[in-house]
Amino acid sequence: MSDPTTPVARPIADPPPTVISAGPVTLPAPGRGTGLQVRVSPPATGADLPVIVFSHGFGQSMNGYAPLADFWAAHGFVVLQPTHLDSRTLNLPADDPRTPRVWRIRIEDLTRVLDGLDRLRAAVPGLGDRLDPGRVAVAGHSWGAQTASTLLGARVLDADGVPGEDWSDARVSAGVLLALPGLGDDLTPFAAEHLPFMRPSFAAMTTPALIVAGDRDQSSLSTRGPDWFTDPYTHSPGDKSLLTLSGAEHSLGGISGYAAAETTDENPARVALVQRLTSAFLRSALNPGDTAWKAAATALEEDPTPLGTLRSK
Repeated sequence: MSDPTTPVARPIADPPPTVISAGPVTLPAPGRGTGLQVRVSPPATGADLPVIVFSHGFGQSMNGYAPLADFWAAHGFVVLQPTHLDSRTLNLPADDPRTPRVWRIRIEDLTRVLDGLDRLRAAVPGLGDRLDPGRVAVAGHSWGAQTASTLLGARVLDADGVPGEDWSDARVSAGVLLALPGLGDDLTPFAAEHLPFMRPSFAAMTTPALIVAGDRDQSSLSTRGPDWFTDPYTHSPGDKSLLTLSGAEHSLGGISGYAAAETTDENPARVALVQRLTSAFLRSALNPGDTAWKAAATALEEDPTPLGTLRSK
């Protein structure tokens, strides 16, 4: 019999894989007014690494969303995070002539990142050929999800309801869209007047995607309730999944940062679920035959106290 005063040895959990992060790596951006700063975060080891290009929400930067970026990189992805012109780190004045075009420049930023893959991977010692440019996903939160959705095929309608430019990119094979705003039919008067890009059409968003919405996400830009954020799933073609998080507001539990001030619904377990399911979805979407997504979906379905529900089509 063991001595009850002797501490019981407990197994030590494996430490998370080491992540390397380099930034800012600046890409030339003629006509943008300033170079495009990007953070590059790969795992320290591994080969044939798929890529996630992440678009931040309003005011954030390449240094935000560490709960997602760190997790994805630790689980085998190279995460590329550009800083858009609306970032608080850049202090773009409201009367700057670029301000009305920031939503377009955001889309161009993501394309620039894809065009600059060689420069970005060369900036991280030892990354080089470990990155697989043939397996690319885009992701984003809030305005960043709107930005990312255009590379998946979403279009912006003009005042007459005619779809605008097609920014879809054949290099992108999958997407994760977190708290993506819905259709423009129910915008508040302010949003309708000042945010012309918030009139999307998802009819041509054909690239496979996981859409994540909170069932308590009440936007000040829409007269509808939280179901507004399910529009991208409802109104897009097949090969889509919708994860609806119970009790989640716009920060989805705190994905924008560790102890981020804008988090109104802090919930580490909810963030962990988003981490696991987004990673599993992208693994399977970018690796034919991978069963991570099926296993994650089954685990959520069988959870006696699930933090959300999942639908697919």
